Amino acid sequence: MFLTIVIFVVVLSVLVFAHEFGHFFTARRFKVKAEEFGFGFPPRVIGWYKNRYGHWRKVLGNRSAESLAKSENENLHPAHRATIYSLNWLPIGGFVKIKGENGGEKEDKDSFASRKIWQRALILAAGVVMNVILAWFLFSLGYLFGLPQSTDSLGPKARVSEAQIVIVQVLPNTPAANAGLKDGDIILEVDGASVGSEKALQDAIAAKANATTTLLINRAGAKESLDVVPKIRTSDRATIGVAIFAAGLVSYSFFHALWEGLRTTGFLIWQIIVAFFNLLKDLFSGQNIGAQFAGPVGIASITGQAARLGFTYLLQFVALLSLNLAMINFLPFPALDGGRILFLAIEKVRGKPVKREVENLVHNIGFLLLIALVIFVTYRDVVRLF
Repeated sequence: MFLTIVIFVVVLSVLVFAHEFGHFFTARRFKVKAEEFGFGFPPRVIGWYKNRYGHWRKVLGNRSAESLAKSENENLHPAHRATIYSLNWLPIGGFVKIKGENGGEKEDKDSFASRKIWQRALILAAGVVMNVILAWFLFSLGYLFGLPQSTDSLGPKARVSEAQIVIVQVLPNTPAANAGLKDGDIILEVDGASVGSEKALQDAIAAKANATTTLLINRAGAKESLDVVPKIRTSDRATIGVAIFAAGLVSYSFFHALWEGLRTTGFLIWQIIVAFFNLLKDLFSGQNIGAQFAGPVGIASITGQAARLGFTYLLQFVALLSLNLAMINFLPFPALDGGRILFLAIEKVRGKPVKREVENLVHNIGFLLLIALVIFVTYRDVVRLF
């Protein structure tokens, strides 16, 4: 459990830190002042900034670089725009504090609020873009070492190792269901003989009609033996009642790994969009969708399972999680990046911004709704676990 929590915190930190770095990097490119870029969340442990001579100065406590420079009678380093780079006590993700991000200080040239609408939109969208780039990088890295996936219809450039047979569905009232087989189980052996293809498994099962057969399976990283009795049902061959597919660790050369990583990223973005659309459709049609959500507890549990399966499985899961974070943040919902971009679109249409008080109120309400959703989903996760 402790290791699962540690891995979950590290994964979450990487995803959030990459997202915030996207905002930070783009803001700096547009010469918008980033007052602080921190790893973890405040309170601050320690920080550093550059003075006018290019010397790094240490910051203790929550003082700003400006107040420190003023107290020491020195000017700040203009190239670094007085950014404090900090380490903070809550080691989850990170944050960037951008000058004027809440609509204030519009008269200052280095303020977010003083920038053109398209520049502000790019700064807001940069976090989402960074999460997509991170997913692409992780998928590409995975394809260099080998990612678990179906071996059907692979191109000639693919290299396959550790071929496995994965159960994708256990039919009810069948020998497999009675034996306790589950979706996701990997069948390794049949009565001590290895099976690395669908045909090899089907032939081995067919030869054991009405006989007790021992299957060696891999379930969430742990090997387990189960006894099953194959039966002749609707065909002339004995079966156990499972749907299977052949999987293996698929790898590519460097440039092909980059292409496959990009292709996988694009495909999964489309799949996530379709899933969100179906989710909203079920919501408005009155369908029960509660079981389709997973909160921090559920994600931590899945992260632990992926880690136990191996590094490449964890890599694949983190990349998918990064894409989900990107798509969720881009939704036009208050308090999310997409919601803030929506207000910029309204400003473009109206020719003037929405009143700062009104926009802040809408974002605060949206934030409270998101917190309520997280609490609700977390409660469901805990109930399911226990």
